[in-house]
Order: sequence, then structure tokens, then C-alpha cells
Amino acid sequence: MSSNAVAQYERLTHDVSGAPINKHLPGDLAMWVFIVMELSVFAIFFIAFAVAQRFNESMFSLGRASLDGSVGLFCTLALIISSYLVALAVKAVKDGNNLQAKRLLFIALFSACFYLVLKLTEYGALIELGYGLSSNSFYTLYFLITGFHFLHVLLGMVILGYMGIKAQKNAYLPDDCAGFEAGASYWHMVDLVWIIVFFLIYIIH
Repeated sequence: MSSNAVAQYERLTHDVSGAPINKHLPGDLAMWVFIVMELSVFAIFFIAFAVAQRFNESMFSLGRASLDGSVGLFCTLALIISSYLVALAVKAVKDGNNLQAKRLLFIALFSACFYLVLKLTEYGALIELGYGLSSNSFYTLYFLITGFHFLHVLLGMVILGYMGIKAQKNAYLPDDCAGFEAGASYWHMVDLVWIIVFFLIYIIH
């Protein structure tokens, strides 16, 4: 190995003091197994939606036209903002500032509530128009996918609330916050899935 390659390897695996950098997934293994399982279920839903759309393009175009794209966009912004605040909360915990982390988590929860209100409003509008699970393939998959994701948002909010309560009690330490990182990782997964849902259902034709 050349001297340049050795030097580059040292920079990638050691910090400025020369100590080795220990790279690991944030959180714990159990949470990542759960996240992979949940992503697999969503992947099946997405494939089913894409295949059904391929064979019923006009039906799916009409169904998509009945949705309000601005609602989907604001839902996306609400979750992205919430996810960013959770990321800042993780940094606050690592900096030893549990109270700041708590404040950020509760602001993130407020942003997530905005998403819930928007989705419930959209569901109500569609039901008033006579659309439901049994209307056609588009609405069946729309309600199944977004409803399944809605439940994940609710679970994620419970997790964030629990994390906020623990942070208020200064339960997390900079070098002992795997539980906090695990909860944050789950919330980022919820955000990522919604972004895919937004483009798949609201945007892509």
C-alpha cells in the first residue's frame, strides 16, 4: 500500500487527535431490524401501487386528480421540518443539553400534528365525495398506504413524546443515548416513507 493510501486511510478511520473513530449505526440493532421490516411492508405496497397503475392508467389519473396536491406538499413540509428538529434534538443530547432536546422534540410534535390535521381533513373531503376503500383500486391502495403510514406517524409521535419526557428528567447522556437515537431513527424512517408516498401517489403519473 502506498504512503498516500495509508495517509488517506488514517484520515478516514482516526480523528484529529489520532484516536480511532468508532463508526456504528445510531440507536440499537432491534430498532433497525424493526425499521427494515416496516420498510419491506411499505415496499410491497409501493410495488402493488405501481403495478396496478400500470394496468389502470386512466383510473389512477382520475384518482390522482381528485387529490389536492397542496395538501400532500404541506404534509411533506410538516414532516421534513419535524424530522429536522428531531435531528437537532439528537445533537442537543450529544452536547449534554437534555432540556434543549425536550423543547425541540415538542416543537417537532407540533409540526407532526399539522400533518395529522391535514390528512384527516383530506380523508374527510374524499369521503364526502363518496370515495372509500371499495371505490376502485386507486382509492383502495391510497387509503391502505396513507392509512398505514398515518398509524406509523401516531406511533412515532408517542415515541417522541416519551423521549421528551425522559429528556426533561435528564435521562440521556452524551455517550449513553442509544434509546434516543433509536427513536429518532424511527421518526426519520416515517419521514422518508412519506416522501416516497408523496411522489408516488400525488406526483408521478
